[in-house]
Formats: sequence, C-alpha cells, structure tokens
Amino acid sequence: MLKDALAAAAVAALLALPLLGFRLTDSQQGLKLDYRFAWIGYAAAAVFFGRLAVTLAAMALSRTTRGRRQILPSLAVQPSRIRKTAGWLMVAAALLLPWAPFADRNLVDKATLLLIYVMLGWGLNIVVGLAGLLDLGYVAFYAVGAYSYAILSQTFGLSFWICLPFAGALAASFGILLGFPVLRLRGDYLAIVTLGFGEIVRVVLLNWQELTNGPNGIAGIQRPSFFGLPFLAHVAGKTTFHEFFGLPFSPGHRILFLYYVILVLALATNLFTLRIRRLPIGRAWEALREDEIACRSLGINPTATKLSAFALGAMFAGFAGSFFATRQGFISPESFTFIESAIILAIVVLGGMGSQIGIVLAAILLVGLPEWFRDLQQYRMLAFGGAMVLIMLWRPRGLLASREPTIRLTAESPPGMPEPAGEAAR
Repeated sequence: MLKDALAAAAVAALLALPLLGFRLTDSQQGLKLDYRFAWIGYAAAAVFFGRLAVTLAAMALSRTTRGRRQILPSLAVQPSRIRKTAGWLMVAAALLLPWAPFADRNLVDKATLLLIYVMLGWGLNIVVGLAGLLDLGYVAFYAVGAYSYAILSQTFGLSFWICLPFAGALAASFGILLGFPVLRLRGDYLAIVTLGFGEIVRVVLLNWQELTNGPNGIAGIQRPSFFGLPFLAHVAGKTTFHEFFGLPFSPGHRILFLYYVILVLALATNLFTLRIRRLPIGRAWEALREDEIACRSLGINPTATKLSAFALGAMFAGFAGSFFATRQGFISPESFTFIESAIILAIVVLGGMGSQIGIVLAAILLVGLPEWFRDLQQYRMLAFGGAMVLIMLWRPRGLLASREPTIRLTAESPPGMPEPAGEAAR
C-alpha cells in the first residue's frame, strides 16, 4: 500500500510541477517568474494520503461485503425505492429553492443554468443511455432550437410559447436528418459522423449571415411573458406583471419566472423519458443498446428505432435551446461549440448511462460547482478535470449506473397475480 501511495504521489508531483510550480506575476520590471515548490509538496502529500485512504477503504469494504449480503439480503431491492424517494426530494428542493432564506438572485440564476444542462442531459440520455448511440454533435440540435426561436420571434413577432413547439419540431427534423446517414454506423464511426454534423451546423451558422447574422449573432431576442404580461417597469398601453398583481416592480420577478419555466420543461422531459421507456419503443431502445443483431432477429426495425431516438432526443435539445435564447436575449455561434457537446455527454456518462437522478448529480458536479467556484479562475477547469478523473476511477460506470431492463421476463408471476395453469403455464 505504501509503495502504491508513493508511486501515486510521485506522479502527482510530476503533474503539479508545470501546473502549480511556476507562476508569472507582474512587477515594475515586467513579467517575473515565481516558484511555488511548496505547492508541489502539498499536492504530492494530498495524493499520498488520499491514495492510502482509498486503498484501506477498498480493503475494508471487500471484507465486509459478503457478511453484509448474508445478513441483509433484502437490501437488493431497496436501491430503486431509495432513488424514487431521492427523486421526489430533489423535486421538492427545486420547487422551494427560490424561497429559501439563503437564496438570492445569483443562486436562482445559476440554478436556472444548471437546469438547462439537466434537461440537455436527460434528452441526450435517450440517445446514449437508452438507445446506446454515441452522439458527439448533440449541441447542433441545441443551436437549431435557439436560432429557430430567435429567427421566428424577430421575423414574425411570435411569442416564446408559440415558437417553443416549432423549435422542438425543427430540431427533431434535424435529428432525423442526422439519423438517416448513420443507420449502418456504430461505435467510433458513429461518434465521428455526429461530431462532423455538429461542426457543419456551427459553420453554417457562422457563414449564413443573411439568416443568422454570422459571427455577430442575434441580439434583442424577445423575452417570455406571463400570459401576455411583460416583466417590465412600465409599458405604454399595456398592463405589466407587477401592475396586474399589485406588486412593487422587481427585476427578480423575471428571474423567478424563467427558473420555474425551465424547471417545468425539465420535469416534463424527465416524466416523458420515464414513461416512454416502459412502452414498446422504449424497450426497443434498450434492446438495441444491448445487441442490434438480436433485435433484427426478433423483428425489431432498427431504422425506426434509431430515428425515433435521434428525433426525440433532438426535440428536447430544441426546447432547451429555445429557452436558452429567450433567457440570454442574445445568441451567437460561439455558444454552441464542441465543448458544449462534450460537457453534456460527460454529464450523461458520469451520471450513469440510463440513470435520471445520476444525470442531476453529474450536472451539479460538472456545471454547478465550477459556476459556484468561478472565483478560483485558472483552477476552476483544473478542478473540473480532476472531478472527472476521480469519478471515472471510483465509479467507472457512472455515479448511478442503471442498465437494468425496464421489464424482465421471469417464470414467477407478479405479486398478487395467480400462477398460470395448464397451457398458459407451458
């Protein structure tokens, strides 16, 4: 154990040497190189004791696993109940968050951004987690939804609620458009093609200046209203939100409204995913994920199954993109780069393929924590990468891996149902 811990500490010291050991500082003579060798020692010591603690914990866990399984065999069915309870607690916490004593505008705004990534993760989970199709260009559908809303609202003067279904439909059509060329591709080849599709969409947004305004983006995007009541201090000839309800004007009203809008959209995405995975199309996705050849032999149409997964996943990305555009009021191609696809895919993989709650936890780790610790500046992305490495080492299948089939065929009847008899039993 000591030898392993010393080796890990040596590797950490080598990695920390260029990252932490040197620093450029401003001085009257110009840039000056400072040395911080003490930080290298701190990093090596932290890794040494951390590795030692992890090894000891793994040994203790392996010794007690067999005894725990023998003493409490009934715990094998408990995780699903625990996850269900945890899910309801998360929903309650999300509903009450803006009214908590410690909540402020900054917290609600960051929670809104977090919910956007949760919704994107749940949408991509249909493609990657359920259907098993690796998609590296998911941000393209996100961009299609955002630009669809921006162009429709500015060209035809349509409201957010009217443009929302159109944005989802256009994104779903792009999902089908992507699905057709990749029907025969799997694994790395599928990932390369989807990556290329995402870059094609970004390049088109950059160069089609007549429609998208090119790299300058689209500004002045219409904000959503509460059933036609704008969240402004005063509008000539129109009743505003605070005037209708007799409240003093506050910019926080719009922030709260946007938070609950994305919360409803995210919960609708979650409910749709949980319901559809129990339908025949959802079970076909899971079967396709496990073995495509076996699916063909059972009469499942892989073409329709893949296209439905791409279309539905893209639709929810279009909804999220439409909300992103109305929240920001400005969009540009720089908001839809490959790094966004990588973050969304990392949320799905680190959360656990097919796990809805795991995606929420991964989004908090990969999006929420870096936003809250933005003051750390250059160390923020270092912490981001370190968190990904640690999760992959400790939980290689994700925080809450869920690849169990929705319906399992067994010889036993469900509780409360009589045993089949005669020909039915055979």
